[in-house]
Amino acid sequence: MHALVTRGKPGLELVEIPEPTTPAGHVKVRVLRAGICGTDLHIDAWDAWAQSAVTPGLTVGHEFCGEIVEVGEGVTDYAVGQLMSGEGHVVCGHCRNCRAGRRHLCIRTSNLGVQRDGCFAEYVVLPASNVWVHPGITAASATEQQLDVFGIYDPFGNAVHTALKFPVVGEDVLVTGAGPIGLMAAMVARHAGARHIVITDIAEPRLELARSLGFRALNPQEASDPDGVSPIAAVQRELGMQEGFDVALEMSGSPTALVGIIENLNFGGRIAMLGLPSRPIEVDFGKVVSHMLTIQGIYGREMYETWYAMASMAQTGLDVAPVITDRFAFADWEGAFERARSGAAGKVILDFTDLQGA
Repeated sequence: MHALVTRGKPGLELVEIPEPTTPAGHVKVRVLRAGICGTDLHIDAWDAWAQSAVTPGLTVGHEFCGEIVEVGEGVTDYAVGQLMSGEGHVVCGHCRNCRAGRRHLCIRTSNLGVQRDGCFAEYVVLPASNVWVHPGITAASATEQQLDVFGIYDPFGNAVHTALKFPVVGEDVLVTGAGPIGLMAAMVARHAGARHIVITDIAEPRLELARSLGFRALNPQEASDPDGVSPIAAVQRELGMQEGFDVALEMSGSPTALVGIIENLNFGGRIAMLGLPSRPIEVDFGKVVSHMLTIQGIYGREMYETWYAMASMAQTGLDVAPVITDRFAFADWEGAFERARSGAAGKVILDFTDLQGA
């Protein structure tokens, strides 16, 4: 089968590898859609993080949907032909957190496309416990848009986990980072009943996408007004906010974003932090203490409470399809990666349904 692998140097390679077998307790899936994530871009660049985390020869990719084509021995809950999305965190099942039902906190998590072969291939194998079936829909009956959205349920789950970590009904929410997950988190907060939502980013194309989705979006690096009021403080005045934001969702990983959040939160404000900083952040913990702020790290999805929440919100009208701006055939993966690296796109999808020329 065709697969996109890393060779332990900058740049991925499209190669022929043997089709995987299906061990007991696992399912084999024909990949239909896959999303390109920042993690994949790090592996493609073979940066310091990738060199420390990834073994050369690995098949990359972890966001996907597909059709089950084979079930291993002992698998009784799933069947050939079902349409599914995959939870990319494979847990041990034996550590304290797993045994307590907190599987998203497993200390031995193995990540699809990072520590184990991923989904940028014609077929992928994963434990049956990591399958999320889309009931009543098959690969043949699903629309192109449905397949696209099912292909990004992994990052959609990140957005849901982050946005719903703290109550947002009636609250004023600041989202730092207008990438695909940041935009989906803002959409989740709006769907869940937040009052004012403001999104910040330094990339104008992403700010324009946020505005097209109906959000107030601004560049926090723009100059302060003549009275010395920062852009974030100015928009609070514009919206009639008296006491700062109640909840912040840090989705960018920018070291300056958390500093800006702390400056603009109300006393008792809460921060859900998904973005991975590229370097240590100097935080004014005096203000964290005196303002009684809460900073909560977020990683992945709660398994599987987040999946139930996102499926329910999709059923009640939340449509994240607008964050998907580009779809490329798998054969044109290089163009897809170039587009994803540009910073001018929303979510970029690889389409595996036509592998001719791959």
